[in-house]
Amino acid sequence: MGRVWMRGALAALGVWSAAAQAADAGAPELTREAIENAAFHEVSEEAKPDTASKPAKKSKKEAGAKKEAEKKPDPLLVKVQVLLDRARFSPGAIDGRDGENLRGALKAFAAAQGLPPGDRLTREVFDRLQATGKDPVVTQYTITEVDVKGPFVEKMPPKMEEQAEVGPMRYTNIREMLAERFHMQRDLLSALNPNVPLDKAGGTLVVAAVPPLGEGKVEGAPVAPKVTRIEVDKRTKRVRAFAEDGKLTADYPASIGSSEKPAPDGSAKVKAVAFDPWYTYNPKYKFKGVKATKKFSIHPGPNNPVGLVWIDLSIPSYGIHGTPEPEKVGKTESHGCIRLTNWDARDLASHTQKGAKVEFLDK
Repeated sequence: MGRVWMRGALAALGVWSAAAQAADAGAPELTREAIENAAFHEVSEEAKPDTASKPAKKSKKEAGAKKEAEKKPDPLLVKVQVLLDRARFSPGAIDGRDGENLRGALKAFAAAQGLPPGDRLTREVFDRLQATGKDPVVTQYTITEVDVKGPFVEKMPPKMEEQAEVGPMRYTNIREMLAERFHMQRDLLSALNPNVPLDKAGGTLVVAAVPPLGEGKVEGAPVAPKVTRIEVDKRTKRVRAFAEDGKLTADYPASIGSSEKPAPDGSAKVKAVAFDPWYTYNPKYKFKGVKATKKFSIHPGPNNPVGLVWIDLSIPSYGIHGTPEPEKVGKTESHGCIRLTNWDARDLASHTQKGAKVEFLDK
């Protein structure tokens, strides 16, 4: 999304966010304090950009500096994404950048709050997000010996047939593991902690203050609020979870279907929920790039093709599941199923009742 377009859209709303201002002022420093203190600012009419007049031409150096600033995570957007995540309106992997997953989460949150429709950060949305809790949005985490030890998969083969020989589908390194544990993009983890070596215990990291990704079966599942209906919205690429009283309890970004195996239409039911599932490939799927003519199985683990969770649907071979590539959720296709980040898939699975209705929407 171009910055000129974004600034024009925000100006039309009478609001210009701190994130938009940062593009001209240079990206703000990414620190724990900057994130905690990040505020949404309205600006006067005089300070808004003049979208009617042609912008002054900038030098190559100025243009290059601005482009570089736009690539960096914005403290305000980190804060907003953490607040959305904790409110269970998931922005996907927290990266501190504008994007489709963030806009989808903002739109869903605004609708749930009864605010004017839109997918932009406004004063009302920001205030409601801040009202969801007063806990810090980032926190500190000390790297442990267990973290450093792993074990990790030294090299993850790209082909499914080869993955069947790997054994447990663990993380490939500590950076991947810690980023996923705290619902973060790997680049953001590195940007927040540029001088902390990840291969040594004792280092203190700044991470998103979200419920850390768990392991194994969730005790007592399904836990309250119990989900009895799920909407899979193909148009918005979001998955919504509803309680028995009809209340929306969570909203997640998703990769839904593909050209070779489109997501189904109509409705289905949840047959079962499996944590840490094995993945079995059936040759009849005929996935692109998979040449196997016989069934094969891949061990459980976060890098399993269906991640840490499989929510089995009454439609054969279809399910809602996790992924080994959380940063691509909502941005790439799935092999016909509904793919969520591992942390969102575990969250949904921990609340979903057997027999819950799943509706596929395309309008």
